Amino acid sequence: MAVTIFITSLIGTIALGLPIAFALLLVGVAMMMHLDMFDAQIVAQNLINGANSFPLLAVPFFMLAGEIMNAGGLSKRIVNIALATVGHVKGGLGYVAILASCILASLSGSAVADAAALSALLVPMMVAAGHDRKRSAGLIAAGGIIGPVIPPSIGFIVFGVATGVSISKLFLAGILPGLMMGLALAAAWWIYSRSEDVQPQPKKSAREIRRAVIEGSWALGLPLIIILGLKFGIFTPTEAAVVAAVYALFVAIVIYRELKLSQIYDVVVSAAKTTSVVMLLVAAAMVSSWMVTVAELPFLLVELLEPLLDSPTLLLLAIMITIILVGTSMDMTPTILILAPVLMPVVKAAGIDPVYFGVLFIINTSIGLITPPVGTVLNVVAGTGKMSMDEIVRGVWPFLLAQFAVLFLLVLFPELILTPLRWLT
Repeated sequence: MAVTIFITSLIGTIALGLPIAFALLLVGVAMMMHLDMFDAQIVAQNLINGANSFPLLAVPFFMLAGEIMNAGGLSKRIVNIALATVGHVKGGLGYVAILASCILASLSGSAVADAAALSALLVPMMVAAGHDRKRSAGLIAAGGIIGPVIPPSIGFIVFGVATGVSISKLFLAGILPGLMMGLALAAAWWIYSRSEDVQPQPKKSAREIRRAVIEGSWALGLPLIIILGLKFGIFTPTEAAVVAAVYALFVAIVIYRELKLSQIYDVVVSAAKTTSVVMLLVAAAMVSSWMVTVAELPFLLVELLEPLLDSPTLLLLAIMITIILVGTSMDMTPTILILAPVLMPVVKAAGIDPVYFGVLFIINTSIGLITPPVGTVLNVVAGTGKMSMDEIVRGVWPFLLAQFAVLFLLVLFPELILTPLRWLT
């Protein structure tokens, strides 16, 4: 009965159009009333404890770092490096978008921020060069979802807090899968671009390439600092977020001099607004998560999936398909907060590595950002590229299939994640 209450109250509140944070809060209250243990103090206490988390401090600082990078010229210089190095090959602007997506992913960790920045810069350039607008926008949207996979990743932070899995290990485990997603997009773009009659960009001289790399070296230094700092234990993921924000601010103001002191207030306010949405979701989810634990729903789910526990691959495929279906109608953060704590006991019971599962989970929820009908990243790119949702859905599907191929390849071959993780740790 508790499972029925949980599912019906969640679906019902979402169907009514209630914001996800309030829906999660009401789900917890509904379960409390079902178990005859409603207490307003429990609700308030879990709300406070949900947001009172040291690892979650990383979220506002990574958000701030992303805003500073876009306003301070770091993102633009990353695109210039990609243009200088691969812009001259056939379909070169597509490869520029993919390469820039991978590099920006290592700077901000936000799919929406990366996709918005790249679509504003590259969609007009690709259309002017003769590429199809909807296909170009679809590529950039698919590249944007690499952001939550390559560290630093806000998705990994939320997952780690929700499940107790090491955020540092999640960060390190996401590097190779994120690069694989980029390679899959490059393969899909190569197949598509062969049929296009588009003249490539003029090849840059060695001097121009060197100049672009030198100008962008300050931006490229940030992911190196973060990865090495985590690898050698110099700082925690939360401290890495602070380092990223301070470093980006220094480069934007002192080195590139594109961020004015008068703009800092607007940048901070923008980051604070985005952060407040995430933090409210996390706090509200703690109420429902606490009730899920009290009602022993994870144990009920373990019993339900017991026939699959002896076959981890089949179990993972079933879980991944479930997350795909949920991801079509729900954003990344609520999907993590609702499903991850419930599924983790099942995963552990099957003997599946929690870090490995975390990477698969985040890749899957990232793909949900470009899956209609919701597709948050699709909406952002459609708005920036000035096109309808129908157009960008038609443009993104080949790249969506490429990302799904990577996901299921990783499900079938877990060593692709686990072996590099052992090397890095």
